[in-house]
Amino acid sequence: MTTPRARAAAVLGCFALVALGLSACEDGSPPGLTKPSLATSAEQVGGMGALTAAAKREGSLRAIALPRDWADYGGLIDGFEKKYGIKVTVEDPLGHSEDEIDALMKSGNRPTAPDVIDVGDTFARNAAAQNLLAPYKVAAYDSIPASQKDPKARWYNNYGGYISIGCDANRVKPCPETFADLLKPAYKGKVALEGDPPRSATAFAAVYAAALANNGSFDDVQPGLDFFSKLGKNGNLNPLKSNLATVRDGRTPISINWDYINLHYADQLRDQGVNWQVAIPFDGSFAQYYALAINKDAPHPAAARLWQEYLFSPEGQNLRLLGYARPVLMNAMKQDGTLDKAAAARLPTVEGTPQFPTDAQLEKAKKTVAQGWEKAVPG
Repeated sequence: MTTPRARAAAVLGCFALVALGLSACEDGSPPGLTKPSLATSAEQVGGMGALTAAAKREGSLRAIALPRDWADYGGLIDGFEKKYGIKVTVEDPLGHSEDEIDALMKSGNRPTAPDVIDVGDTFARNAAAQNLLAPYKVAAYDSIPASQKDPKARWYNNYGGYISIGCDANRVKPCPETFADLLKPAYKGKVALEGDPPRSATAFAAVYAAALANNGSFDDVQPGLDFFSKLGKNGNLNPLKSNLATVRDGRTPISINWDYINLHYADQLRDQGVNWQVAIPFDGSFAQYYALAINKDAPHPAAARLWQEYLFSPEGQNLRLLGYARPVLMNAMKQDGTLDKAAAARLPTVEGTPQFPTDAQLEKAKKTVAQGWEKAVPG
């Protein structure tokens, strides 16, 4: 039973913390601990138990641009909701990375703002530079390779894959396996991208892969723009943006997308009579990861941080494998025995060790594509 003297002491303690510039007690956090919106680790709010309790009190998580068929986000959302009883709402599920950044900039601190984002790492870097992201170190932060995270913990890559060519083998014979194949007259009007490269990290990666297939390099993405310009001029480029629905009904019979997306389409559509074949083009092998980050003005700051912890936990990382995505902690999980070996064995074999562009190379390529795409592919 709390005595009046004890209650008075607690109130005085809260005022003392405010005077010292530390966390206040109006948010429910104990004296001496940080409120979730300012916490840069779970320990600062009292550990995972306290973070979980705070997130459950909030009861909601707002996300954006997370299709359920993308890297097993369906399984991750269902798992998070079941484990914690927190409702996940996804706005604009077919949106792109630039749409997510726009949403952060436009929503400010309104209650409808996204709590978390999932974007290509070039977009994450730009969001961090614009002071849109909250620094937060998940428990597994130290195990994330240095090249796959922001040193200030404002974003960190969670999963990745290789650019691939998906093809409806019932409608297209033979299916293309390389970027060079895509220029053949047989594929007129059939080759689609997932979005527009200046706004979509997936489509941007497709341009980078095409550059590597055409004597370009991480320093020179222009040959990729030239390739798609040629693809458009010879009539092979399909202006429709591909997704599960357009693949299912044959409107985009060839789609350049991440291997984990195309492989998921193959699984999901097999029983519907679609023979979706997937090839990782050897002439333009390009791998990249996607970054997770927390909105610095997240309306549900505890739930946002708990979501990050879940996606970097062994449970979350193994669910990525079920969606054919390569978890960023895969090597660490191999070493500590937490990797789902059966799920990992389903990943397609890729020759060689993936190479990644540097931050400077990515920024240069992103500017080149943003400035040159409309000219290369008008309309």
